[in-house]
Amino acid sequence: MIDVLLVLNTGSSSLKFEVFGYDRLDKLAKGKVTGIGSAARLEATIEETGAAIDHTLSAHDHDTAMGAVIDLIDRFDDGWRMVATVHRIVHGGAAFVDPVIVTPDILGRLEALVPLAPLHQPYNLAGIAASDRLADAPDIACFDTAFHAGHAPLFNTFAIEAALRDKGIRRYGFHGISYEWIARVLANDHPDLAKGKVVIGHLGNGASLCALANGKSVDTTMGMTALDGLPMGSRSGAIDAGAITYMLRDLAMPVDAVERALYERSGLKGLSGISNDVKTLLDSDDPRAAFALDYLALKVAQYAAMMAVSMGGLDAFVFTGGIGENAAPVRDAILARLAFLPPFRTLVIPANEERMMAIHGKALLEARPA
Repeated sequence: MIDVLLVLNTGSSSLKFEVFGYDRLDKLAKGKVTGIGSAARLEATIEETGAAIDHTLSAHDHDTAMGAVIDLIDRFDDGWRMVATVHRIVHGGAAFVDPVIVTPDILGRLEALVPLAPLHQPYNLAGIAASDRLADAPDIACFDTAFHAGHAPLFNTFAIEAALRDKGIRRYGFHGISYEWIARVLANDHPDLAKGKVVIGHLGNGASLCALANGKSVDTTMGMTALDGLPMGSRSGAIDAGAITYMLRDLAMPVDAVERALYERSGLKGLSGISNDVKTLLDSDDPRAAFALDYLALKVAQYAAMMAVSMGGLDAFVFTGGIGENAAPVRDAILARLAFLPPFRTLVIPANEERMMAIHGKALLEARPA
């Protein structure tokens, strides 16, 4: 019998999973269910045997998708005993600054944060509900906001009156699990940089930057929600708050319509009118595609300079995430705009949020009283 951890990253129509051996955190299986609620599909690989699974599913919700994942694990495991399910939760608010074992009370407090991450939090929590099928394995929540919890007030405060600040309107920051993994890799493989001043660019369909000084997050580009900062795949990034009131009052757009416009029809998708996929845009001859990519490179460079100001210097820029790792023309365009700065090192480090979550899950279980 082998003890294992199941790591879940649940989205609106997808459920990504990895299975890690508990002792050495070796990866045993990985896969995803996509198209939940429509044309669902399960793709997975069993690492030891190389067995590959790819077939359609009847998965109309996250619960049935989770059932398919558990059935798959039961079919291909080699005496695995699930000791915990570790979940990525986008928003932990001000209270959750470390991974926690989920209780009904904690679940209720996380549900109260749904308005701060409407595209992510409901589905992250749906993953917890679906994992009730594994009744003997506790649920562990890891938070994207937690890595930024130590920011000084100068970096997490909005210039608004105290009465509003007291209601939790402040900067939190996201992609923290990814940034924590990069900080860990730097400490292991580049200790000189780990002690220095590093801008990390988590560039994917969701995108942000982190100012990492001596291994700690000092500043980041996202704010109270995962909408702020850089333009993203379909999210606007930073926008004049007055534009929002204009949409609501003068254009008479319903709140839901404004939210959909900013979260689902903006960013690269909105700028190009073509796609939110960078490969598609790079392959396109349409000048709108080039403009969208130029805009992204400009904003990443501008915000990178801002992160350097927050740290008082720049020793390295680390690219990670789907775009950061794979889109060399985008990286080159960003670095070209930063060429006026004193020389700094450039690294590409693959994201591995799942392993970071497994590390947290194991540490939390081992810290529990006997």
